[in-house]
Amino acid sequence: MAHGDITHIDIPVSDMDRAKHFYNLLFGWQIAAPPGFEDYPMWQAPNKISGGGLAPRSEDFSQPRSYVEVDSIDATVSLAKSQGATVLMEKSPITDTSWWAVIEDFDGNVIGLYEGITEVEGEPVQ
Repeated sequence: MAHGDITHIDIPVSDMDRAKHFYNLLFGWQIAAPPGFEDYPMWQAPNKISGGGLAPRSEDFSQPRSYVEVDSIDATVSLAKSQGATVLMEKSPITDTSWWAVIEDFDGNVIGLYEGITEVEGEPVQ
């Protein structure tokens, strides 16, 4: 997997323009609303496979959960913090070759970050 690749996820936002800027800057996501879905812009990761949407925040849609692969958790956390994010969990090892961290963006969305290769009994886990 490459920097910015994740599985499909919808992310609730209160400021659509700020959210588009934040996620594009952090992960390189391309964000556009398909015709007929102007209030639901879709994002696509650099692999052109993973994706999801940005949806208006509501009382019953307030928190996503997903993990994003990054080239460097340290660099991504630094950039995220410069854009108003908070670190909820510092970089921690999963294995000798993989790490994870958790950030909260300016809207209160919790995003997991993953770096490295995790192997289970000799098989890489994506």
